[in-house]
Amino acid sequence: MFAPTDIRQKLDKLKEKTSIKKAVLPKNSFDIDKIDANRIYHIDQIKTICIDYRLRFLDANLYKGQFPIEAVEEIKAIENTHQTTLSALKMMAPSKLFKLENADDPLLFAPMGNGYYYLIHQWGNDLHPLRKLLVWPFKNLITMCIALLVGSFVLSFFVPLSVFTPNPTSSDFFLVYFFMFKSVAAIVIYYTFARGKNFSQAIWNSKYYNN
Repeated sequence: MFAPTDIRQKLDKLKEKTSIKKAVLPKNSFDIDKIDANRIYHIDQIKTICIDYRLRFLDANLYKGQFPIEAVEEIKAIENTHQTTLSALKMMAPSKLFKLENADDPLLFAPMGNGYYYLIHQWGNDLHPLRKLLVWPFKNLITMCIALLVGSFVLSFFVPLSVFTPNPTSSDFFLVYFFMFKSVAAIVIYYTFARGKNFSQAIWNSKYYNN
């Protein structure tokens, strides 16, 4: 399912131009009496969601996936209800669904001004609790260190200590744990630098793929 040509053309032209001297913050006009308060999100809430689920919040014109017909109908319904034409739409989705520049499923937002955004439509399961758990280590440096410590501890139990000493002690286990942590950390650091990856806290609104 995808958006009709007119809606697709609108979505492809949503990127706002900014002045070198002063950035212009786009916003849409809504009828305050017809707004669903449960659909209003502040930029701080959006940032938290993006970091927790390792998503990005970017201009809709960078989105390379297909828009379901439900999203298109929701756009039309909101425009009719509020007697407005939506513009400068934003998408919250995984990096792989954006056309990112060199340095799953989304949520569609419209800016309201003052750092607030109106949720137009959500499809897919990018906010599934399992995704939040799997990407938790990538939130920031602290969560990564905790994940490395816990992961190395678990892996250390699979190392047969009897290979190194006939009578293993707790000291032997922690020695293995120390070397296991160093090995796992070295692999993660190498992968991070080799692939140009960064923490979710730093990339939630970045349009570059190599971070």
